[in-house]
Parts: sequence; structure tokens; C-alpha cells
Amino acid sequence: MNPADLNPATIDCETACVNGCRLGENCPNLEFRERTSKFIQDTPLDQILAIAEEALRRKSAAPTQWVFPEDGIPPNREG
Repeated sequence: MNPADLNPATIDCETACVNGCRLGENCPNLEFRERTSKFIQDTPLDQILAIAEEALRRKSAAPTQWVFPEDGIPPNREG
């Protein structure tokens, strides 16, 4: 990765830090990383699994959301 890409103001953490934080103490998400670590340490695994199960249940129970392009769907001109 180009060192210029490691600028805390411009880094895309989702792709650059997929194998761990690349910025260390300069991470713009340091607060969230610390809160997440504390949550994982302080929360029993059974409770974390119950939270995940409930989130999955709510997501699967939610109605389907259709996403259409801004310009709409062009009509079928075959025929």
C-alpha cells in the first residue's frame, strides 16, 4: 500500500485495515476500537451469540426492500 494512503483523513479503513488496523495510534476510529474491545472482553460469548441471533431474526423477518436504479428500469424492447 502506498504510504500516502495511510493518511488518517483519507484512509479507507474497510479495505486497508481488513487484516488489522494499519494506523495504530493515529486511527480515526480508535474510540470505536477501544469500545469494541471492552465490549468483547466484558460480554459473555453466549450473550454475544444471542445478540447476533436476534439481529439475524429481525433481518430475516423484515420485509424485502427492492432497490431500483434512479433512472428506472428500461422497458423490454425485444419482440
